[in-house]
Amino acid sequence: MVFFEFIKTEKEFNIDGQTKLVKRNILRRPPGIRAIIIKNKEKKILLSKEYRYELGKWDYRLPGGKVFDNLEEYKKAIENNTVLDNVNKTVAKEVKEEVGINIKNQSLFKVSQAGAGVEWDLFYFEITDFEIIENGKELEEDEIIEGFYWKTFDEIIKMCIDRDINEDRTVAVLLTYILKKLN
Repeated sequence: MVFFEFIKTEKEFNIDGQTKLVKRNILRRPPGIRAIIIKNKEKKILLSKEYRYELGKWDYRLPGGKVFDNLEEYKKAIENNTVLDNVNKTVAKEVKEEVGINIKNQSLFKVSQAGAGVEWDLFYFEITDFEIIENGKELEEDEIIEGFYWKTFDEIIKMCIDRDINEDRTVAVLLTYILKKLN
């Protein structure tokens, strides 16, 4: 299954009265979502312990996943201007599949953009209103998740520092989220 494509772009810039044409090559991948599921009163966030093939080890992660199953679906959504609709629908689907939780309310916290010639957005959603479904998980065949853990803000900060959470974009978003909540 192909998830990446190269795109050649051109953009004109007007700098100091002069037009400059800039050509770039961009690597594009369909977006993903991450869910910051929080018990506000206890200030705890739900993390999964998941085996990550690209790391060759276990990693703590926010529940989430891909928005589109293939590149063609993503390109069609771009053409139809429905990418954000798909992103919003995917949150509830991924959270139910991975952790067996029905979302009652979700709000977009941040979009993390890869940058540096790579277009791969991760949409981070805050979820504070939810219902846990007993035996509600429906993991995909290739997902290896050992368990789910409610971690305090202090525990998560330590996990970020100790590299127990390895997705650097998630580390940055979690630390930003926690700092905002503490202030």
